[in-house]
Amino acid sequence: MVNQNKDNLNEIFHALADSTRREMVHMMAQKERTVSELAEPFDMSLAAISKHIKVLERACLVDRSVNGRTHICRLNNKSLSKATEWLRFYEKFWSNRFDLLENELLKAKKKEH
Repeated sequence: MVNQNKDNLNEIFHALADSTRREMVHMMAQKERTVSELAEPFDMSLAAISKHIKVLERACLVDRSVNGRTHICRLNNKSLSKATEWLRFYEKFWSNRFDLLENELLKAKKKEH
């Protein structure tokens, strides 16, 4: 189970490493989109967009349904939650470090005066 979660996080961060896919995720965060709608702002073929969507699907970031010939993509917030949870651990770590740094800087400033 632990390895599956780690593998999934690797796929999530790999998928989000690409600016096109991040923009697609942003678009789907607003509302579900067809493949054509996702392709619209980009200067690339539908085949290239489809490859990006497949990367997002492998990372479980996107769920795709088919209605006739229309493919509808929607964001899967569970996978995003996994990535956010992982990042929050480090946010706490760095927030603590910044608090310690701030205290040291305040001490140094008091010594100057």
